[in-house]
Amino acid sequence: MRSVFAKSLHDQRRALIGWGIGIALLVLLETALWPSIKKMPDLDAFLANYPEPMRRLFNLQDFGTGTGFVNAELFSALLPILFLVYAIGRGARSIAGEEESGTLDVLLVTPVTTTGLVLHQAAALAVAMLALGGVLYAVVLAGSWIFGMGIGMPALFTATLATVGLGFEFGCLALAVGAVTGRRSLAIGISSACAVAAYLLFVAGELVDAVQPWQPLSPFDQAMSGGPVGAGFQLAHLAMPLTAAVILALALPVFAHRDIAVAR
Repeated sequence: MRSVFAKSLHDQRRALIGWGIGIALLVLLETALWPSIKKMPDLDAFLANYPEPMRRLFNLQDFGTGTGFVNAELFSALLPILFLVYAIGRGARSIAGEEESGTLDVLLVTPVTTTGLVLHQAAALAVAMLALGGVLYAVVLAGSWIFGMGIGMPALFTATLATVGLGFEFGCLALAVGAVTGRRSLAIGISSACAVAAYLLFVAGELVDAVQPWQPLSPFDQAMSGGPVGAGFQLAHLAMPLTAAVILALALPVFAHRDIAVAR
């Protein structure tokens, strides 16, 4: 029997192709708008009318540059949402989905342990997210070259990794909740609620001074602070995979001692 890691990647192959194509088309569509945006008269004056917190939140202060444009149009909302949707959905299916379909007990009668099962699924999720990140990186670079956006390769690389890390963290949360509860809907619901709460904390930190000291706790701030395209590598980026590892470690003993639903 193939390893759980290989099986999980095989199960995702069609979804990865579809999502990769979708991300590529979205990025190409957005970057194709850049020549028209760049030629807009009085663009700086128009942007100056936005409230300062809104300009910081969506990085509008640099909207007149190619880097600022992709930050505002793609990396501030659209791409994080897409990566979160895929990661949470896949994480919830990794164990809870197998259990609900009655196939998890088949995996557990193989030499794989419960710890190995979780780690294999997490590794497959990481590879899938990196594959989507590779598509994103390549297509943004292509769009930058075609439409003269001037986006640097190192700046885009760190921004892509930050977006991947954001999705991976919440995907691991969905995987862990699914392993603990055995319910895919609960894994999706809790992970999505946590993602919304984290985003609200990030937004509130930009708008409310009293919340700003707590803003760095949000994974969205860790991923998007300062750009993310152009911000470069930050130590805060390491918090996302480390948090994912802690979440999985906390779930492992519960999953190991839980009664698993078997196929009927």
